[in-house]
Amino acid sequence: MTLADRLVAAWYSPRPTALAVLLLPLALLFRFGVASRRMLYRVGVLRSVRLRVPVVVVGNITVGGSGKTPLVAALALALSRRGFHPGIVSRGYGRDAANGEPLQVGADDDPRRVGDEPLLLARAGYPVVVANDRVAAGRALLSGNPECDVILSDDGLQHYRLARSVEIAVVDAVRGLGNRCLLPAGPLREPVSRLRAVDAIVMLSAGPDTAPPIYPGTFAMRLVGDRLVRVDDPLTSAPASAFARSDVHALAGIGHPERFFAQLAAIGIVATPHRFRDHHRFVAADLDIAGAQAILMTEKDALKCEGFADERCWYLPVLACVDDGLITLVEGKLRGHQAS
Repeated sequence: MTLADRLVAAWYSPRPTALAVLLLPLALLFRFGVASRRMLYRVGVLRSVRLRVPVVVVGNITVGGSGKTPLVAALALALSRRGFHPGIVSRGYGRDAANGEPLQVGADDDPRRVGDEPLLLARAGYPVVVANDRVAAGRALLSGNPECDVILSDDGLQHYRLARSVEIAVVDAVRGLGNRCLLPAGPLREPVSRLRAVDAIVMLSAGPDTAPPIYPGTFAMRLVGDRLVRVDDPLTSAPASAFARSDVHALAGIGHPERFFAQLAAIGIVATPHRFRDHHRFVAADLDIAGAQAILMTEKDALKCEGFADERCWYLPVLACVDDGLITLVEGKLRGHQAS
C-alpha cells in the first residue's frame, strides 16, 4: 500500500488512526494558512475579480471526486432550457499544458491537452475554457463566446480570485467528510464550517435513498444510467443485462472508484474491479486483462482509451438527476443578478 493509499484509508477510517493523529500539527498549520488567505480577501489585501456575467461555482471542501462535473453538466442543461446561455471554465486538472494560456476546449481535443472532465463538458455542446487562473479562463470564454450570459466553474470553490454569485458545494453521501480533519490529517481543503457560507449543498447519493443532510436545505442528486456504449463504436450500445456474467471486469480512474463499482452492481453487473488513481492516463497495457470478455469503465476514463480500445471496452454514460429546488434557487439568484 502506497503512502497515498494509507492517507486515504486514514481519512475515511471510522476511528482515529495513528497516522491521522501524527499529522494533526501539519493540519493546524494548513488551517492557519487557509484562514489567513480567506481573511486577506475579506479585508481587501487580495482582491476578487468580478466578470461581466454572473458566476456559479460548483466545488467541494474535500479532495477527490464528489460528482462536481455531472452536476455542472446538469446545471448547464437546465439553465439552457430556461433561456440562459451558459459557458464553463475549469482548471483542467492533470493536463499537459497546465501552466499555459487559457485554452478553448474542442469536442475532438486530446484529453492530455485539455483535461478529461473539460472534454466531457465540451462534447455535451457547451463552450469550455481551461486555465489555472479561472479569471483568465472566464475572460477568454466571454471573448470567444459573447452570447454567454452565465459562467459555471467546474471546481474552484477555493479559487477566491474569481468573484461568484452562487456557490454550490457537493458532498459524496457515502464518503461524507471523512474524519473532518484538514489536510494532510484528513481530506478537507477547508473547515466544515465553510459549508454554512455556501448557497447550496448537494448530496450525491449512491441510490434512491439519500443520507441525512449535513445542514438544512441540502439538495439531493443521483447519477443514473443503465445502458453501456462501446468505446470504439459510440453508435453501438447494450443494456446492463448483457453484462451480467462472470467474465466482466471494470476499471475506474476516478476520485472514488468504489462509487462506479457500486453503480454497476446496482444495475445488476458484478464485475471484477481494477482501481486506478484519479485522472490516471490509461495505456493499452491497462486493458491487457487475462480472461476479460468485457471491460467496463466510466465515460471520463473512456476518453483516454479511445485510441486503443477494442470491442471488449464499454463505458457507462450517466446523467445527474438533481432536485428541482436547486435549479429554482440558482435561477432566482441569476435573475436577481440580471435585475440589479
